[in-house]
Amino acid sequence: MSDLKIAVMVSNLKMDAYEGFKVIAEMGVPGVHLSVGSGPFAPTALDASARKALVAHLKGMGLEISALSSWGGKVDLCEEEGIDAHIEDGKRTLELAADLGYGIWQAHIGIMPRDASSPRWATLVDAVGQIATHGEKVGACLAIETGPEPPRIVKRLIETVGSKGVRVNYDPANLILWPASLAAREGKAYDKDKAIRDFEPIEGVTTVGRYIVHTHAKDALVQDDGVRKEVPLGTGWVEWGRYISLLDAQGYDGYYAIERETGEDPVGDIRRAVDFLRSL
Repeated sequence: MSDLKIAVMVSNLKMDAYEGFKVIAEMGVPGVHLSVGSGPFAPTALDASARKALVAHLKGMGLEISALSSWGGKVDLCEEEGIDAHIEDGKRTLELAADLGYGIWQAHIGIMPRDASSPRWATLVDAVGQIATHGEKVGACLAIETGPEPPRIVKRLIETVGSKGVRVNYDPANLILWPASLAAREGKAYDKDKAIRDFEPIEGVTTVGRYIVHTHAKDALVQDDGVRKEVPLGTGWVEWGRYISLLDAQGYDGYYAIERETGEDPVGDIRRAVDFLRSL
């Protein structure tokens, strides 16, 4: 469990991206997890020369891109409405991922139906299949963010699509947060034991381990009143020693990308998260 490859989601630093790059480099962290859904790093904003310049700039600072990130819950590939535009955007993002680094694009793609006979499931499989096929062509993959459904459902999608262009970004904290959110949406009481059994935030690694290409280092818990809460790394319910051991057993050698979306001291929290990961 030594020498973990650490990355930081630069947008979580809450500063200009180029200033964020400097802070990440000063931390001695090699990886940058870059948001590209809009703004200066969107696929349409970077032509070929700009992409090469960005890679060179990061390399000069001793940095590289661990993965790109976009969509953030704003896209649902289970819905027919707008699906063609989403697929085209996905293809362009995969091309950007291939040009900028490891060829990994992390995204939320909607809440997958558990019923494989659902029309929503068929729409999802078709859309992901088109995106994944393009990913294979350009040398990149869509890494589905875990959370809204148990890992076994994510595995079913990947194996149904049957393409190396679709893989997993494993976020153990999301698998703690989402069951509480879904219970609240349905007007049900949160049941911790049931949620852990169903969503398997740690043990799910054994289900989708062969498909994991990137992971978020984020922590979370659910309060006694059922309210979910993201917390500083190492202070929540994620059993980090076991989580890393299970990833090691699956042969995972990718990045642990620190994601800290809340809190009043983002830079301090991320620095402490880096120290925590190194302590393991």
